[in-house]
Amino acid sequence: MSWIDILYLALGIYLLILLVIFFMQRKLLYHPTINNYLNEKDLNHKIEKILIKSENDLIGWYFKKNKKFKTLLFFHGNAGSIDNRVYKLNELSKLDINYLIVAYRGFSGNKGNPNESGLYIDSEASKKWLNDNNIKDSQIILYGESLGTAVAINLCQNYKFAGIILEAPFTSMSKLAKKYYPFLPVKFLLKDKYESLEKLPNIKSPILVMHGKKDKIVPFDMGLKVFERANEPKYNYFNNYDDHMMEFNNELLKSIETFIKGLN
Repeated sequence: MSWIDILYLALGIYLLILLVIFFMQRKLLYHPTINNYLNEKDLNHKIEKILIKSENDLIGWYFKKNKKFKTLLFFHGNAGSIDNRVYKLNELSKLDINYLIVAYRGFSGNKGNPNESGLYIDSEASKKWLNDNNIKDSQIILYGESLGTAVAINLCQNYKFAGIILEAPFTSMSKLAKKYYPFLPVKFLLKDKYESLEKLPNIKSPILVMHGKKDKIVPFDMGLKVFERANEPKYNYFNNYDDHMMEFNNELLKSIETFIKGLN
């Protein structure tokens, strides 16, 4: 086999890899837990299970502690179900807030397939549910976790919310994907780009950025860039030991509590 034949073979294999990744990319990006039935038995507080009307019905958990408190609208990350966040919800329930956490299409048994535009539609439907239940935008605090930070940022740029909290945010999916696939032209392959960094200047709500410096999934420097690009007023909680899923210890909770108390 000549070197030209080897070159053509390598090129053919590379193109085949590109095709496979292009058509399979959403299975690589989104990891909903299959057949993982919702189970709230580990919650230490009572919630109301609701259905939110989007393009498909979305499962949600609503915790109403006091109608005078602001409501946290929680957008989760790209893996697992709502009950995988129970440890966070138990801690958040200690604060003077209500919350609504919603599972995206394709997650937690919901019908549909997750994609960028679909998740944005689901976020609008979640906001509408709160509005329909007499909770104004000025009483809503968005909370985004990992992938959910992109969902929260996109929603926040179009409205004036009480505030927005970002846990382990990334700048854009193309830049994050380049970290994992440096040999691929991900910028041109990606269907779901989640360009969060360029949307941040449109956000007028107070923002809290939280990120662990030992994050092995979303590099800490991305969270730092998000914080630097954000408009004032802005605050951060950066620590030296947290990985991607941050520990909801007293220090982190105090940061969230202080942020919430400072909102109008």
